[in-house]
Amino acid sequence: MTDLVSTGKFISLILRHKPETIGIALDEHGWADVEELIAGIQKTRPDFNREILEEIVRTNNKQRYSFNEDHSKIRANQGHSIAVDVELKEEKPPEILYHGTGEKSVPSIREEGLVPRSRLYVHMSKDIATAIQVGSRHGKPVVFTVQSGRMYEAGFKFWISKNGVWLTKEVPPEYLAEDHRGNEDG
Repeated sequence: MTDLVSTGKFISLILRHKPETIGIALDEHGWADVEELIAGIQKTRPDFNREILEEIVRTNNKQRYSFNEDHSKIRANQGHSIAVDVELKEEKPPEILYHGTGEKSVPSIREEGLVPRSRLYVHMSKDIATAIQVGSRHGKPVVFTVQSGRMYEAGFKFWISKNGVWLTKEVPPEYLAEDHRGNEDG
């Protein structure tokens, strides 16, 4: 039986970072052909099929994936390390957004601000709980408050992905403050 969690992570790897892992290519907007994806995954997970893929997409708690209208193509909504245009919607952000990270990243963030590193965008959330959850994946969580309203007024662009993640190209240090609600000792 297919392990939905590990298979979902494998799909994330393919659609966000390494489609060549299973011998497929993404188009310029990040779309993969569903039949090619299924055939590629079946090379290492023979029982994988369309029903399992549909269930992974439907039940993913982060709503990481989208199908096109006829379900012939699939893509990751954001988080790519490869250059694709997922046709993000540019929007005016709320006044404040949040970015969760691990404690080990704090010194470089204080110095450089938030930069995408291996991704195409900096990811932010509209609530602290999500930021804490994200930060927890990287060790002891630290949450930064992003003065997104001020950034927008200064000319920075923001996009929102289909699953509600806010994105921007960078956040300079002057628009950041550590939010100690993300740190139990703070």
